[in-house]
Amino acid sequence: MSLLADLLSSVFDRSTKAFTAAQWDNRPIEELVADLIGNHGEIKGMTLARQILDRYAAMETDEKRDFFLHLATGLDINPETVREALNAYEAEPSKATYRSFMTAAEPARQELVRRLNQVPGATGSLVKMRKDLLGMVKEDASLAALDLDFRHLFLSWFNRGFLVLRPINWASPAYILEKIIAYEAVHAIDSWGDLRRRMQPSDRRCFAFFHPAMPDEPLIFVEVALTKGVPGSIQDVLADGRDVMDAELADTAVFYSISNCQAGLAGISFGNSLIKQVVDDLSRELPGLKTFVTLSPIPGLTKWLAAEGLDESATPERLPGLAARYLINAKRPNGAPLDPVARFHLGNGAKVHAVHANADTSPNGQAQSLGVMVNYLYDLSAIAQNHEHFAASNKVAASPDVKALARAAEKSDT
Repeated sequence: MSLLADLLSSVFDRSTKAFTAAQWDNRPIEELVADLIGNHGEIKGMTLARQILDRYAAMETDEKRDFFLHLATGLDINPETVREALNAYEAEPSKATYRSFMTAAEPARQELVRRLNQVPGATGSLVKMRKDLLGMVKEDASLAALDLDFRHLFLSWFNRGFLVLRPINWASPAYILEKIIAYEAVHAIDSWGDLRRRMQPSDRRCFAFFHPAMPDEPLIFVEVALTKGVPGSIQDVLADGRDVMDAELADTAVFYSISNCQAGLAGISFGNSLIKQVVDDLSRELPGLKTFVTLSPIPGLTKWLAAEGLDESATPERLPGLAARYLINAKRPNGAPLDPVARFHLGNGAKVHAVHANADTSPNGQAQSLGVMVNYLYDLSAIAQNHEHFAASNKVAASPDVKALARAAEKSDT
């Protein structure tokens, strides 16, 4: 740490102690918020920000809801002021009138969140704050605009240019490995031995995005198996006692688990950048890799089968065809694929490559897809074209085999 940084930290620490004892410490948090927004002194501003964050962290759920309601209503834009500023800019476009419009159109709560973020550790605290907010938005639509403000700021703070890709392996710090266990959302890691089988062998890789403001918290991570050929069973990939192969002999990289780690960053997409960066890094490390695929769950399949009245006919031999039909034809009202994992990978430019019955025999795999899994292929020569077609018209790229399965399943039900 530089001498200047040491000096500023020391000054902040001393100033914090002084302000902690000040009379206004016990004022309502709404007054502290107003004071922070109107403050122009750096040290006092940092102290106010720390107090507000600490006060929030100690709140009960009802108090947090009241705090959010104050931000949503008391720090909102004034529509009349916005209209007047826009009219002035329209009548005489200039730097001054545009600045006035920008000021009027931005709610004061956005500036509050920026000022809260000036103290060490604040970014992580604000991500946790949004996690709380997201849970309340579902029950109170009046908080939705406040969430959009958080999302707007987070999209800037967590854009790809700030993210750092780090490999995770068995030699990584224990506190990071513990978080990988806790955040694994696709195939639960049930022991340190299970984690070791995923992290230590030479034919396994794990990569995570981190943010400099949250260096000890992974944002998203992907687990990769290096294989010969495309696997059709997660049990084979994760088998205890399997034969470990030399990574140099692998021709396929299998992304078998992608887990978002921070609930407060919902709606901030990292997966696209993560996969593309990992493909690029692995291609340089292992030139023998020619195929990049996922081995993915199909979380909405059983629910769709039930809704279509097809659950009774979902015999093992029919399941791959029904799964192919679901992935290609089942749509949301806006035309996008019904399955959330399909939307993610197809939106990234992948295509539906193959479907496999009895691919996930775990209780969760049986519950969500009757054990069926799917490979999405990341064909480097076709990713851009697939992405453009999907973005323009929700076109689902799929292999001839998968299309044939879907057609056969459709025909058998007519």
